[in-house]
Amino acid sequence: MKTLNKLSIGFLSILFFATSAFAGNPDRQGEAGAAELLLNPWAGSAGIHTMNTSSISGLEAMRLNIAGLSRIEGSELVFANTRLYEGSTLKLNALGYATRVGKSSAFGISLMSVDFGDIARTTTSNPEGDGGTFSPSFFNIGLGYSYTYENKISVGLLVRGVSESLPNVSAFGFAIDAGVQYVTGENDNFKLGISLRNVGSPMKFGGEGLSFQGDNPEGTAQYLLTYDQRAENFELPSVLNIGMSYDFIITDKMTFRTLTNFTSNAFSRDQLGAGAEFMYNDMITIRGGYKADLGASGDAVQNVYSGLSGGVSVLLPFSAGGSSKIGIDYGYRATNPFRGSHNFSVRLLF
Repeated sequence: MKTLNKLSIGFLSILFFATSAFAGNPDRQGEAGAAELLLNPWAGSAGIHTMNTSSISGLEAMRLNIAGLSRIEGSELVFANTRLYEGSTLKLNALGYATRVGKSSAFGISLMSVDFGDIARTTTSNPEGDGGTFSPSFFNIGLGYSYTYENKISVGLLVRGVSESLPNVSAFGFAIDAGVQYVTGENDNFKLGISLRNVGSPMKFGGEGLSFQGDNPEGTAQYLLTYDQRAENFELPSVLNIGMSYDFIITDKMTFRTLTNFTSNAFSRDQLGAGAEFMYNDMITIRGGYKADLGASGDAVQNVYSGLSGGVSVLLPFSAGGSSKIGIDYGYRATNPFRGSHNFSVRLLF
């Protein structure tokens, strides 16, 4: 018990110092790169605007709060597809696997790519297109580990590789996520969580696409020289999430969860939101939420994801009395601009 109390005090200290040291800065909006690190491909958490920092568990925790990974019961395999910003041609594809390791820890791996579709290739001499197409390749892979102590405190750490490339230019970098969850109450119905994401070294583009040929600037001989242009470094979009939730146990089969979440963005406005989930018999979950920018007014640049969100999950066993299950999740998030994003996930639990 003394050890648990020390961990609790340590968690609250981290919460206090992280809140004091990390603050949003709207003046830096648009200065970070690798914005795909802020996108959530998993439908379950997307349906509540990715605000369940305190209660998220299993594989989806690798995109929000890695500490929740160790609250998985067995193994989980998830496939996901997102119609990103309805009205555009962008899509997200994701695949992840997580499994329990021993009694109190879990390991997971997740992959996500952005599908830009085929983009017409244009040049200075053919501004209307030369008949060819290209498609950028944005890809990242994450490896995460989480440990739970006496079902009260969970901690986790994740390392993610980030790759962005065109046919003749590319950039690569690493990002680190860390998170903590604290559970208490007579029925473990109060939860508190904090996660710090996308902390890493700056990225920089390089490759033949940044080179060009020009005339020899000196001498009488006329010949071409190849000049290399230096690209500027760009930082990763670091973000801090602090959330809490409370479960109201209605019956043995019905639970109503309320939650709130504060998001501090290093390169955009901070956000505050709240949501709720209704769970029936571990089979059906209905969720919804609302998120708003703090301090936004008039012509201020706002975050894309704000406003309403909603979703539903269905979890069914493969056979009567069997432990293996299949889950189907759907999530919708309002966006500004465009007509929202639609997330679909299929989960296999075994």
